[in-house]
Amino acid sequence: MASIGALIAAAGRGIRAGLPYPKTLYPVQGKAILLRIFEMLRPYDSQPTVIVSPSGAEPIAQSLEQEQFLAHFVVQPEPKGMGDAVLRFAQSPAFDAAEHVLLIWGDVPFVQPETVSQMVATHLREDNDFTFVTRRVARPYTVVSRGQAGGVTRVVETREAGGDPPLEGERDIGLFVFRKLPLFETLALDLPGRLGRSTGEHGFLYAIEHLVHAGRKVAALPIAQEIELVSLNSLKDVSDFT
Repeated sequence: MASIGALIAAAGRGIRAGLPYPKTLYPVQGKAILLRIFEMLRPYDSQPTVIVSPSGAEPIAQSLEQEQFLAHFVVQPEPKGMGDAVLRFAQSPAFDAAEHVLLIWGDVPFVQPETVSQMVATHLREDNDFTFVTRRVARPYTVVSRGQAGGVTRVVETREAGGDPPLEGERDIGLFVFRKLPLFETLALDLPGRLGRSTGEHGFLYAIEHLVHAGRKVAALPIAQEIELVSLNSLKDVSDFT
């Protein structure tokens, strides 16, 4: 089986949610989001890499140590965007051995093991370069565009697209698996869409369009359950589950 390195983007500091600690440590149904993610990723990587903020490194390390989870830690010194965070995986001891990267946002508490399993199995079986999970929803935060043949053409955040947000569309859930080298080469280039128009930060989803244009094999799997859409941006997002 191809070597898979798990990468958890957990540099969110919890400020927008009004938390005095990293939001990935917020307990949902009695367990911190990050611990739930670690349990789910165990079949793929027994020592995932976690991208942390300078202030979040110590509390996250302490939380994982208490539960006897092993992790590699990489600090993102400044919040320069998700593309910047993902590129910092190159600083992890796990980077060289990983042929594929299983990436998950650190604020999604309810991604299901069977969803991850189906995504990874499809990615490897079909020899994809980039595979991710989606669901069709009302007022999507991100929008997946497909061509006439049904293949993915691009994914954009609605705040970056301009104009009125769509009333309905297909969106990602913060769960991806990709072949490491093509994606990292794409993120390292100064390509259109690299910096968000509204944030100025180095994005991540823009890279999908460039992979498609380069002839890479990209697939979006509309297999997400509704509960998997939950993410912690404000406490009200998870208030029904705490």
